[in-house]
Amino acid sequence: MKHRLFALLLFLSAIAAADDIRSPDGRLAMAIDVDADGTPFYRLSYDGRPLILPSRLGIDVTDGPDLDTGFEIAGVDVAETDTQWEQPWGERRIVDERSTDAVVRLANDDWRLHVHVRVFDDGAAFRYEIPAQRDVDRLTIRDEFTEFRFAEPGTAYWQTGDGELKYEHLVQTTPLAAVDVAHTPLTLRTRSGLYLSLHEAALVDYAAYRLEATGPGSFNASLRPWSGGDAVYAQLPMRSPWRTIQVATDAVGLLNSSLILNLNEPNALGDVSWVEPGKYTGIWWEIHRGLGTWAEGPRHAATTGAAKARIDFAADNGFDGVLVEGWNKGWDGDWVGEPRLDFLEAADDFDLDEVARYARSKGVRLVGHHETGGHVSAYERVMTDAFELLASHGVTQVKTGYVGMAGSLKRIDENGEQHFEYHDGQFAVRHHLRNVLEAARHRISINTHEPVKDTGLRRTYPNWITREGARGQEFNVWGAEPNPPEHEVLLSWTRLLAGPMDYTPGVFDLDFVVNGQERRVETTLARQLALYVTIYSPIQMVPDLAENYARFADLFRFIVDVPTDWEQSIALAGEIGDYVVIARRERGGDDWFIGAISDEQARTLTVGLDFLEDGVNYEATIYRDAEDAHWKTNPYAYRIDTARVESEQRLTLNLAAGGGTAIRLRPQSDEEEQ
Repeated sequence: MKHRLFALLLFLSAIAAADDIRSPDGRLAMAIDVDADGTPFYRLSYDGRPLILPSRLGIDVTDGPDLDTGFEIAGVDVAETDTQWEQPWGERRIVDERSTDAVVRLANDDWRLHVHVRVFDDGAAFRYEIPAQRDVDRLTIRDEFTEFRFAEPGTAYWQTGDGELKYEHLVQTTPLAAVDVAHTPLTLRTRSGLYLSLHEAALVDYAAYRLEATGPGSFNASLRPWSGGDAVYAQLPMRSPWRTIQVATDAVGLLNSSLILNLNEPNALGDVSWVEPGKYTGIWWEIHRGLGTWAEGPRHAATTGAAKARIDFAADNGFDGVLVEGWNKGWDGDWVGEPRLDFLEAADDFDLDEVARYARSKGVRLVGHHETGGHVSAYERVMTDAFELLASHGVTQVKTGYVGMAGSLKRIDENGEQHFEYHDGQFAVRHHLRNVLEAARHRISINTHEPVKDTGLRRTYPNWITREGARGQEFNVWGAEPNPPEHEVLLSWTRLLAGPMDYTPGVFDLDFVVNGQERRVETTLARQLALYVTIYSPIQMVPDLAENYARFADLFRFIVDVPTDWEQSIALAGEIGDYVVIARRERGGDDWFIGAISDEQARTLTVGLDFLEDGVNYEATIYRDAEDAHWKTNPYAYRIDTARVESEQRLTLNLAAGGGTAIRLRPQSDEEEQ
């Protein structure tokens, strides 16, 4: 592996601006300057074309002078990064990291403030760094003055940042000027055809930000406050998260970017060989379907016998784990309103010792579950003991949950008083990292549901293996409206730009009745296979009931075969909200898998296969929509084809409305070809 780091360290003490900090390919340029009042600002351009107009920088301070005016540029330190690094698991094993870096040192009569800039070929980022100051070691931040002033209008793809469902609202497609308050990632197709996405990276001990409109196409970064009104309590020296702007000339360029990962620190945990990707099944979907309950009683789903049956199903099909929700006491009554959930005592009809023993005997691991109901302080009091209990039973992965509306996390202060905090405020950010680090001490990986948004911390803490953070499959059961056919397509250019998501694809029973109400999963059956490729997660659930998979055993073969850990991933084609095609090669092997999905429109696509090894024949097993398939009128119509293909060929994909195609490509040996 090559590694070069050129530290030029150009101490330019008398310059007026940090002009044209350029990407390695020279096309993207960021500049930092101060205006006549000493207010710092930045601008961003691509091939000389403005992307972000001069936009204000600065920090709104509660307990002292603001960091926003009277500044001069005291110097600029420049460096270049050109390296590769290896992920222990991921969508690609080797990640290229090439950027031009600059630390712009600002100073006024009260403060020293650094703006750290990194410009990559696929985007740019900046963050605030506040060094230790004379007589100042702590700082309370009310908000930021950070602006994003887009140079031209366009179409925005975004999720409201003001709703009660946290990150679980449908993605909207509107003119940029119609965006009011948005979570990130917010993605934009500009009028001239460039693609941008705003997000953040390395969110540690800080508040997440939302975009608040200040005018058509102009936004402020608004930090999520604590219940008391301030946003961040910091100790100096401090660093904010990176404010990121991904840039591409086509839609798939955003999907092939590693910008968010590259802005995070390297692995801080050391040996993480115990972090294991894989597939899991479990007691979950049947509860959402109303076929059982989380609470103890005559319809309790998480019994010893039911868990053993799921373990048998996992072992028979080579799945790694079995999740059991409702295994513990406290699910009865108002477990969201009151801290009733017990993380140390199993339900009366669930024998934890026996289930764990049985799982081990079958070569399957038990996946733990810690639902907090949003009672964070109560959970933290027993968190260590809870991990010790599960670790003693061979559990290496835990799904955590923080059910509740936005602003409902319960914090108990030092005086015993309860406060309600946001899922994306500094309190939650601190808790999740504490949770992940405590889990690491017990060699446990964490799958966070109702999380703070993903900002690439899986690079630094590889046991933070996946998370939710968007509308998942369960909304097809109990949401006010199911996920529409465009939903999973839009996720590729919004939520999934941030990192892996535990979406739980693979439902085969697409129409059912829950509590007397007819429900529909608005996809075809073939599309449920393709989601295992288009929605990346190193752990994927196989959620449906065994009898539903038995109905379509030939389709189920793809779910059994598809890996979750990849040597390489390539977005081949796509347009935001319309369709996406992604190819991935299994880690440690030569097989490729392709997933393609469409919105409510039927499509015929042609994609090249030049990513395959030259001169090798591949057998393609194609799981596809039948000619008359349609998500609404004929969702179960499918066919399975086989073909021989090579790298110089092109493949035609026929996607039904709301449909998809899943393909396995296996290289053929000389004996197999004869």
